[in-house]
Amino acid sequence: MRRWGKALLGTAAGLAVLGGGAYHLRTDIALGLVRWRSTVAVAPNRPVPWQQGPARGPQSPAERPPNIVFILFDDLGMNDLSTFGGGVAGGKVKTPNIDRLAAEGAILTQAYAGNATCSPSRAQIMTGRYPTRTGFEFTPTPAGFPRIVPMVWNDIQPGRPPILTDPAAAAAAPPFEEQGLPPEEVTIAEVLKARGYHTVHIGKWHLGNAPRFLPNAQGFDESLNMDGMLHGPEDSPDIVSARVDFDPIDRFLWASAHFVTSYNGGTKFAPGGYLADYWTDQSLKVIEANRNRPFFLYLAHWGVHSPLQATRADYDAVGNVGSHRLRVYAAMIRALDRSVGRIMDKLEAEGLAENTLVVISSDNGAPGYVGLQGLNAPYRGGKGTFFEGGIRVPMFARWPARIAPGQRVALPVGQVDLMPTLAAAAAAPLPQGVAIDGRNLLPALTGKGAALDPQAPLFWSSGYYKAVRAGNWKLQVNGKQGRAWLYDLAADPTEKVNLAASQPARRAALAALIAGHEKGRKPPLYASTFDTPVSIDRTLAEPYRKGDEFIYWPN
Repeated sequence: MRRWGKALLGTAAGLAVLGGGAYHLRTDIALGLVRWRSTVAVAPNRPVPWQQGPARGPQSPAERPPNIVFILFDDLGMNDLSTFGGGVAGGKVKTPNIDRLAAEGAILTQAYAGNATCSPSRAQIMTGRYPTRTGFEFTPTPAGFPRIVPMVWNDIQPGRPPILTDPAAAAAAPPFEEQGLPPEEVTIAEVLKARGYHTVHIGKWHLGNAPRFLPNAQGFDESLNMDGMLHGPEDSPDIVSARVDFDPIDRFLWASAHFVTSYNGGTKFAPGGYLADYWTDQSLKVIEANRNRPFFLYLAHWGVHSPLQATRADYDAVGNVGSHRLRVYAAMIRALDRSVGRIMDKLEAEGLAENTLVVISSDNGAPGYVGLQGLNAPYRGGKGTFFEGGIRVPMFARWPARIAPGQRVALPVGQVDLMPTLAAAAAAPLPQGVAIDGRNLLPALTGKGAALDPQAPLFWSSGYYKAVRAGNWKLQVNGKQGRAWLYDLAADPTEKVNLAASQPARRAALAALIAGHEKGRKPPLYASTFDTPVSIDRTLAEPYRKGDEFIYWPN
């Protein structure tokens, strides 16, 4: 009996050791399972069979409706561009092509993303409607993300406030593929298609992966879709990567990501090169194929979103600008700038530049989790906050036929305004019976037409965290933390002095605007499943100190 007892105790002790070891290795085990479950079949690269427009058009480029090219960057900070006098690595890495486009048209100096994370911004761009009307309030996350990322965070960032999870909401959430923009919403692609435009999407979508949510079902004649999350092959000698091991999102992406694309929802195949360059190659083919008819090209770059990957040629070209991670990031910016230059050159070569409206923006500010300082300078905060660094974004418009060069438009505007603006440029009617929240910005861009009200409010919403800007005043409220931030952006554009306590009447007036905006709203299509603490003034690479200001971001 004693012998059996000793054996059982020994077995129990062994299992306890194994269990303890498994607990300490649970991050590696969980990410290993993510990689195993994320395996996909990827066919070799193949030519994209782009539809060919007419050999000759019934009208000259100047006589027909303008072509429209909308280029959206991902997680680009205001200080990533040299347009505003800054640039990556203290201005060592310039963006001459983007700077040229901005100088040849209008710079909207107070432009805002629709949200502080990507998908809700993209939904507003497509529809011209706030999430209070569409219900599309939270960014869709892949299977396992709401459970594994908080676990990894709490393991590798034990000194920081924890990520809070809602297992019941996660269990009730629809599958990742079903988290999409409702098909009944009318997109700018549908509006332009009804006007006779050929509509093409290239790049990131992130508005639902089920067939009824994909670009082809939302007004795009053709779509070359991003089906993975790598910028280039992981093992290619021509690609340089920088892993961000202190960031759980980066770890999850590396475990789950692939280098893969598809055309019109068909077979998944390998892209024909580094994504920024490959998508630009394909954009040039689209421009050439449609040079004799009006077209709408939506090029949604994945850069500079993590995982951080650049071509070795760009990495070598930017030189020793700092840390390896900063150098890879700078090289990614160089690739995006090259993309803009190549598209502008192609429009010139095809004789289309004069009557083509090119608009550039980013879906939100740069994130602190990549661990690089100053990307949103001079603004506080970043992705995942409604501070200026999270939502103030570049927005440039070039249209030589209608927009004079060198324009600087100080009117506060949002990406919710883009849909009605692009529709107006094409003389396309807005959908009947659909409330559009955005405003047509052409009067401000061209100097013709009725002036737009600079006091008109802009709204942001992510669950219990909301914000409004009306005139020069901006209020943020975070219901979970019971906090409010009130700023006079005319006197304090970088949000240093919180006036929430000293200006109760102003705070109440702006809070009433938020309440009115939320009244009778459509509920979110699915609930938030976790709450992430986001530092306002430090990157994730910097140690957390007690008293550091942070907000909880629901998604």
